[in-house]
Amino acid sequence: MQREIAALFRRLTQGVYVIGVAQGDRRNAFTAAWVTQVSFDPLLIALSINPANASYRMLVDTGGFTVNVLEQGRTDLARDFGLRSGREVDKLAGVRWRPARSGAPVLTDGVAYLDCRVMARHRAGDHEIVIAKVEDGALDRPDAVPMLYRETGDLDGSEALYPHRLG
Repeated sequence: MQREIAALFRRLTQGVYVIGVAQGDRRNAFTAAWVTQVSFDPLLIALSINPANASYRMLVDTGGFTVNVLEQGRTDLARDFGLRSGREVDKLAGVRWRPARSGAPVLTDGVAYLDCRVMARHRAGDHEIVIAKVEDGALDRPDAVPMLYRETGDLDGSEALYPHRLG
C-alpha cells in the first residue's frame, strides 16, 4: 500500500523548484515540490517547507525568497539542492546565479523565477505553509519545459514517509 500511495503522489501535477534565500552575505537554496499559486489579487503563492531545513531560519528571518523553476531533465540540480545540507556545504558553489531584488539567488539555468515576500506562516503537520506575495519575476526561457516531480522518482526518499495504511 505504501509504495502505491507514493507512486500516486508522484503523479500529481507539481513542479520541481529551487528555493533561494539570502541573509546578509549568506546565500542558500533547497529543492521543493510543494509550491502553488493561491491568489490572483494580490498575486500569492504557497510554499511548504520543513522547519528542520537549513534554509528555514534564513527564510523566516528575512521574510523573502526566490522560486526557481527547473527545466525538464535537470535532476542534477534537484539532487544537488535537495540532498546536500546547506549547513555542511555551499550549495551555490559552481552554480551560475544572480541576486534577485531581494538578494535571494536566481539560477541562471532556470526556466523562470519569482521573487517573493512572506505574508503569513501556518503549521501543517511536519511542514510549515508559507504564504508569500510575488513581488518580481521573469520567464527567462519561454520555450523550456518545466520539470515535474514524477521525473525525480524517489530522489527525496519520500516513499518511506508515506503511511502504511490510510484511514
